[in-house]
Amino acid sequence: MIMHLLPRALPTLLHMTAQEDGSHPGKGLTALQTITYFIITPLALFLTITIVVVIASADRSKVSKSDLTRID
Repeated sequence: MIMHLLPRALPTLLHMTAQEDGSHPGKGLTALQTITYFIITPLALFLTITIVVVIASADRSKVSKSDLTRID
């Protein structure tokens, strides 16, 4: 009995899970927007953070090193 109802109920169940009550989907993203939002922006953030960390932790050769702050 359940197997008989499943083909008719499945599209309805899938539609119910995809849409919340009262929601109206907007226009889709273009290919350029998708690439920008999901590839270029995260990559730019990653590179920016990486550069800031490398600059902040770079060895400062201009600062004189004291024997008290270095272990040989």
